[in-house]
Amino acid sequence: MESFFRTHKYLVEHLGSTVERRLMDEINWNDRLIAVKGTRGVGKTTFLLQYAKKFSDLDGRDCLYINMNNFSFTCRTIYDFAEEFCFKGGKTLLIDQVFKYPNWASELRSCYDKFPELKIVFTCSTVMQLDENPEIASIVRHYNLRGFSFREFLNIITDSKLEPVSLPDIITKHKEIAAEICSKVKPLAYFRDYIHHGYYPFFLEKRNFSENLLKTINMMLEIDVLSIKQIEQSYLPKLRKLLYLLSLTSPGKPNISQLSVDCEISRATVTNYLDYLKSGRLINLLYREGEEFPKKPDLVYMHNTNLIFAMKPGVANDQTLRETFFYNQLHHNNSKLKKGSKAGIFLVEDDNDKYIFKVDNLRTKGNKKSDIYNTAEMMEIGEGNTIPLWLFGFLY
Repeated sequence: MESFFRTHKYLVEHLGSTVERRLMDEINWNDRLIAVKGTRGVGKTTFLLQYAKKFSDLDGRDCLYINMNNFSFTCRTIYDFAEEFCFKGGKTLLIDQVFKYPNWASELRSCYDKFPELKIVFTCSTVMQLDENPEIASIVRHYNLRGFSFREFLNIITDSKLEPVSLPDIITKHKEIAAEICSKVKPLAYFRDYIHHGYYPFFLEKRNFSENLLKTINMMLEIDVLSIKQIEQSYLPKLRKLLYLLSLTSPGKPNISQLSVDCEISRATVTNYLDYLKSGRLINLLYREGEEFPKKPDLVYMHNTNLIFAMKPGVANDQTLRETFFYNQLHHNNSKLKKGSKAGIFLVEDDNDKYIFKVDNLRTKGNKKSDIYNTAEMMEIGEGNTIPLWLFGFLY
């Protein structure tokens, strides 16, 4: 166990000046079993280490980070490790990549039942359906770690401390809010940079971003989808082809029959794969009002704009980028989005309120239809029912 403490201390000491994620304040840390779900590359490991740095004494031994990639867990159980940790005064166990360990749910349940003073925080893929796991569904509290919002990206690039804004406040006070933000930074100067490479934290690394993202996408498919969903490895090329074909027409209405022929899989398999790709945060599905999965979606979007540049470099359509950004930022706000009557129109339900948004690049400062809100990209400060598109990147 001493080697784990040494590794923990080294990783926390060398964490660097990372930006604290908004999720850190959203989690109820009094819960004893907490899951941090997120796609590969969004910073789950960093998040665990940030927790250790913020809430524990580095020279103490009450908090410990462990990674299930460690080969010692091929012979040692999580339960035995947790028992020894508690015996030595441990209080918080941070477990990374828990799915790498067989029977992980059963082990966590045993730890929860036997060690009432122990808190466990673990990371897992968004593909994992924790609510459907009979071992831990009733005791785990799970949260989604998102990629960087435009606000978080701005804070990193400009060394600012801009706070998030709620959707109702954006609707009613967008002019005042935008003016205050623009007095501190110039969001439009950085907006297209975010669209291209700002969603995933590894843009901060000194590596080729596009190549790194392509590698990450393939790992999402191979590990987060195939492995967790127990799909045969021989189906990987079909899954990759499906994702690529969807990216070429995004946002587009999927032709399930044609995709079935092109990928040489059944229609039912295409439908299931769409759901898996959505769970893996590679695509977003947009339905008409009153419809949900397993019905055929009306439109398929890439999950975020960075993926568009990685999947089809050089052919990114401006309107596609605008709509994808809007869907991504609103979707992460837990708002419910539905397809509107025309292209670029979204129906958004936030709590008990419903809104209609038209996403475009209008520079007009108003809208004759008072029930429709325009979102314009090339506008710093809006007017009336026209809201700057970038401001929706401040929802988290």
